[in-house]
Amino acid sequence: MDTTAPEDRGPRRHSYDVVVVGSGAAAFATAIGAADRGLTVLMLESTDKWGGSTAMSGGGLWMPDNPLMRRDGAGDSREEALTYLEATVGDEGRATSRERKEAFVDGVGDFVDLTERYGVQWARAKDYPDYYPELPGGKIGRGIEARPFDLDRIGDAAKTLRLLMALPLMTDDVWQIGRAWSTVGGMTRGVRVVGRILGGLVRGKKLAGIGAGLAASLYDVAVQQLGVELWLDSPVVDLEVEDGRVVGVVARRDGAEVRIGARRGVMLAAGGFDHNEDWRQKHHGIDGDPSGAPGNLGQVHALAARHGAALELMDDAWWGASVAPVGDHDPGFIVGERALPYTIMVDAQGRRFANEAESYVDLGHHMLEHDKDGAYWIISEARHARRYLRNYALDPRANKKLEEAGLLVKARTLAELADKAGFDPQVFREQVQRFNGFARSGVDGDFGKGNSAYDRYYGDPTVRPNPCLGAIEKGPFSAYRVVIGDLGTKGGVLTDEHARALREDGSVVEGLYAAGNVSASVMGRTYPGPGSTIAPASVFGLRGARHMAVAAEDLVASA
Repeated sequence: MDTTAPEDRGPRRHSYDVVVVGSGAAAFATAIGAADRGLTVLMLESTDKWGGSTAMSGGGLWMPDNPLMRRDGAGDSREEALTYLEATVGDEGRATSRERKEAFVDGVGDFVDLTERYGVQWARAKDYPDYYPELPGGKIGRGIEARPFDLDRIGDAAKTLRLLMALPLMTDDVWQIGRAWSTVGGMTRGVRVVGRILGGLVRGKKLAGIGAGLAASLYDVAVQQLGVELWLDSPVVDLEVEDGRVVGVVARRDGAEVRIGARRGVMLAAGGFDHNEDWRQKHHGIDGDPSGAPGNLGQVHALAARHGAALELMDDAWWGASVAPVGDHDPGFIVGERALPYTIMVDAQGRRFANEAESYVDLGHHMLEHDKDGAYWIISEARHARRYLRNYALDPRANKKLEEAGLLVKARTLAELADKAGFDPQVFREQVQRFNGFARSGVDGDFGKGNSAYDRYYGDPTVRPNPCLGAIEKGPFSAYRVVIGDLGTKGGVLTDEHARALREDGSVVEGLYAAGNVSASVMGRTYPGPGSTIAPASVFGLRGARHMAVAAEDLVASA
């Protein structure tokens, strides 16, 4: 606890009702919820780009029993959502308590309704399954996403958005375009996307979809419509505490420390610690190959802990498999390509170790458990390269660097591939022969690839009898080196159903809130459906804002 007397800290230069640390979905949800109730809000971003990992993501939100489903008559309910969460998440400690699961499900409608009221246009990913749709309460079509947003609407702010690409993509575009050369549906979707791009250009619009579109949509509401302030290059270096309550922050801006008061509360929404190699080694035992925002260094975790907040799930992350980074090219997170036919993943010996099409978090856990420090490879044959759009193989410059570094191996025969990649030739040959037998029968007898509706979502329906299985037999062949990647860490500040930070004994750190990857995830050690990071970040960000607003109203009423 900070015991320095306020008079010794210098005059407070700024004061707001709510201070939000971060600028991703959790941060914007908090800012929108607080400003909607008439509170003044300041958002602080530590880097020179806003949007965080949200802007770099696929932009989906897994929102069970959401208003869009009700309008479409798509059957879902609070009870089914909670049944599914218990079946998938289970009990992984206080972060996954029943109360927090209920708070998440119950907060979905509030977030969607509020943002729609300010003009955010949501769409359902109707074909996207939960990641375990066969479990009790599992469904297809719970995901939502923001429709492509015209970046010109936010003017110069678009220049500082953490933007990977300004394309009007949506969730279903991604998996359909992946098979644009093999299915009519994929080709049609590709034409539709091109038409969307050209249509935007003709109308003078710069349309951005997926994560960038979501971040821009929320920015428009918070900053342009509700008057929230956003400061870039303003890292928080300390929290201010008076009489046991967090009353503000100390930030560094323009080379000087600035004290900022927060009359109603401080929301920590600054992302995980994915780019902090020391913490990755301490908590995960690996350096990490993250795909999240570079500003995710864990400073805010440390501040919260210093002021009494408990931390949970620090040993876990939103794991997945990524093509190894090389030079100035970041890790390439692999999603749908793993589920397509004519490809397998193997370890350093050339042996399969998991269902390649399973949820990325599950695959990451299996990589960690199988051989945390070992090499992994994704193997493809000619039909895979010819028929499917492989995101990780699109950049010829990266491919050249990977090949030069020995991280991409090409060969005319499987025996040559095994030799170049360093596999045990007998193990690799037997594994491929066994897999090819599964492909012909349609049943993966080792790991069940293609058994789940989630697997088949990314498969190729023209390949039978199993859309996820295709024999590895036609050269040339390629092997890309794969590392244990992630979309961010999922451990952090322990919070209650109102996003209030808790101490180890369960008491509340008054005035301090946390949401998103800076908080311990309500999703525990799994990933129930598409957008299971951004959805709880948004819901708990808004729940925190609602709690601050109610506290403010109570104070006014009692005055």
